[in-house]
Amino acid sequence: MSQDKVTALADHYDLVIEDNDRLHLVAPCSPDEFATRHVLESLTLLKFLPENTRIVDVGTGSGLPLIPCLIVRPDLFGYLIESKQKKAAFLDNVVTRCGLSDRAEVINKQFAEVQRPDVSFVTCRALDKFTEKLTQILKWSGDAKLLLFGGPALRDAMNAKGIRVETILLPLSEQRYLLVSES
Repeated sequence: MSQDKVTALADHYDLVIEDNDRLHLVAPCSPDEFATRHVLESLTLLKFLPENTRIVDVGTGSGLPLIPCLIVRPDLFGYLIESKQKKAAFLDNVVTRCGLSDRAEVINKQFAEVQRPDVSFVTCRALDKFTEKLTQILKWSGDAKLLLFGGPALRDAMNAKGIRVETILLPLSEQRYLLVSES
């Protein structure tokens, strides 16, 4: 990985930590834990994203998982949907500071209030009441492939709705998965 990408990932971390007490972006953690639990987890998406992919991150908060993916893969274009004004302003700052302004758009609305952008993939990592909102997310996502982060309850809820998923255990986790909808 180039030094520019490492610097941008470090800038993202610094911005998250700088505003974390005020915005509650991530649970308190060490730099090593942030790198593993947040950045490495986020980068598991890359294996599923073909070149020049357009992806939307619903309820992105701190920019995870999409910001690290955009930093590492300059061919990606992403939409970051965040309903809370202060977090959306934080994301605008991250996008600018990490040099992503030409490949990322922050949308400050509830996902259900937005027509799904023209994307092939929808991701979501830490949406409040995720399982309860699953039906709405499935309908909103349409024909886009889902790359959702969650545990056994989300996997079971997806299976109960007839959504077949590939379940990938996340790094250094025992019950946290990347759930990839099967076409």
